[in-house]
Amino acid sequence: MASPCLDRLAALSSAEEFFQVLDLPYAPEVLRVARLHILKRMGQYLATTSFAGLDDDAVRRAARDTLERAYRDFATSTPLAERVFKVLREHDPERPPARGAFVPLADILHPLTQS
Repeated sequence: MASPCLDRLAALSSAEEFFQVLDLPYAPEVLRVARLHILKRMGQYLATTSFAGLDDDAVRRAARDTLERAYRDFATSTPLAERVFKVLREHDPERPPARGAFVPLADILHPLTQS
């Protein structure tokens, strides 16, 4: 059985609506910069939350807690530091570049030059 709270959240279309429905205060300047990142992080947190056996009030509290936690992540950090989206993770200057199946031309030609 689906939760009415989760159904209502799924129908929302803006970050502001999530904060209003879950009755959470927010700083507009934080939301202006990180709205998609906050919602993505909330979704990640919700995906690891079990709602089995919870009544709708408990589901709402859990959803509120996950939004508050996601908001805090970005109120004290930046989207670039948090890297919730794949494109940001792939272009992390701290991460060594993936080598994959790349073989330098010199390695291919090296055996030929030693003959």
